[in-house]
Amino acid sequence: MTQLIQRFLGSGDALARLRDHAARLRKLQAVLEQHLPPALASACAVANVKNDTLVLLAHGGAVAARLKQMAPTLAEQFGAAGVPIRTIQVKVQVIEEREAPRPAPGRTLSDAGRRSLADFSSSLPADSPLRESLERLIDRSRAG
Repeated sequence: MTQLIQRFLGSGDALARLRDHAARLRKLQAVLEQHLPPALASACAVANVKNDTLVLLAHGGAVAARLKQMAPTLAEQFGAAGVPIRTIQVKVQVIEEREAPRPAPGRTLSDAGRRSLADFSSSLPADSPLRESLERLIDRSRAG
């Protein structure tokens, strides 16, 4: 499977350029991770490089501020690694946090209500969707 993908990516100018650019970004990411403390390296990533400008994404304002302070030193370290970088832009990446789904509300039925629903559902045909729904409601509800 990997060979098929490599053969596909290797065919054509546009895909070859894309593959080369992706390889360059991976190399820049490795150099970045090598020259940053682990906590800071895990909170940022190489986004792009164009000409002599490297764009980094930071996972928050504090990380972005620290990377901006370190930008001149990082540019020197990239140069020493064989990648000439003149400027480093740092952008804050907005991480969308989704709320955890709320648990289904607990259904409470009185004993009389439970008996009434059970009697009604037993009077319905066995293959009735309403009967199935009522039995599921009775099974999932708490006695109240």
